[in-house]
Amino acid sequence: MRRALSMTLAATAALTFAAGCDTDSPTAAPTTAPVPVAPSVTPSAEPSVSTPATPSPSTAVPRKKLKRGAEGAEVLALQQRLTELGYWIGESDGKFGGTTQQAVYALQKAAGIGRDGSVGPKTWKALDRGVRPKPRSTSGDLVEIDLERQLLMLVDDGQVTQTFNTSTGSMEYYEQEGQTYLADTPRGKFTVGRQIDGWRHAPLGLLWRPKYFNGGIAVHGAPSVPPYPASHGCARVSIDAMNWMWKNDAIPLKTRVWVY
Repeated sequence: MRRALSMTLAATAALTFAAGCDTDSPTAAPTTAPVPVAPSVTPSAEPSVSTPATPSPSTAVPRKKLKRGAEGAEVLALQQRLTELGYWIGESDGKFGGTTQQAVYALQKAAGIGRDGSVGPKTWKALDRGVRPKPRSTSGDLVEIDLERQLLMLVDDGQVTQTFNTSTGSMEYYEQEGQTYLADTPRGKFTVGRQIDGWRHAPLGLLWRPKYFNGGIAVHGAPSVPPYPASHGCARVSIDAMNWMWKNDAIPLKTRVWVY
């Protein structure tokens, strides 16, 4: 939400604080035309907290370093292990593309290791340990957004069912219509109140199939979802992830959303 500070007549520039990538009541009609996915951006190496789960019984985890563009049995094994641990990946096809990279980002965030999107020794170790994020809720179906670790989790009765890489408010200032705003994702407990099944042409950019939970702040698909905070306040996920959420009714209206 946007928090306005008082304007002064002093020489100091006035700042208006705001959060969100859209207005409370959008008037532009959505479209369904796709846009090209932007190339990956340089990731952050910011540490985060991890919660280990039961290690995999398999002893055949490959040690080869994998990164975007790789293909083959090693990539397929990686994808299957990520799926087993609940990191959403879509289809396991043996090809290390953008969706697999998003899942690797999420694992690295949960493990508190460097977020480079490739699978080296530390990431293989996290896979072997069975690292999973731990939710805060204990009952009901919720969306939990962890701002520190930049993770979006679908939680069912205290169990994380799917984990996604997300990118929330950058906490940087930006200009819009002569005012200065802060790109903030406010903490709190909210509810999904409205949604748009298509592209929303918001004042600050395109939002794919947004599900609004706090005024103009939504969970939405975006062509670029880096492993660090980069949005105007919304919680970005990949286009493919957002399509999956809609197809499986993963975040219906009235779903509770916890941001912390």
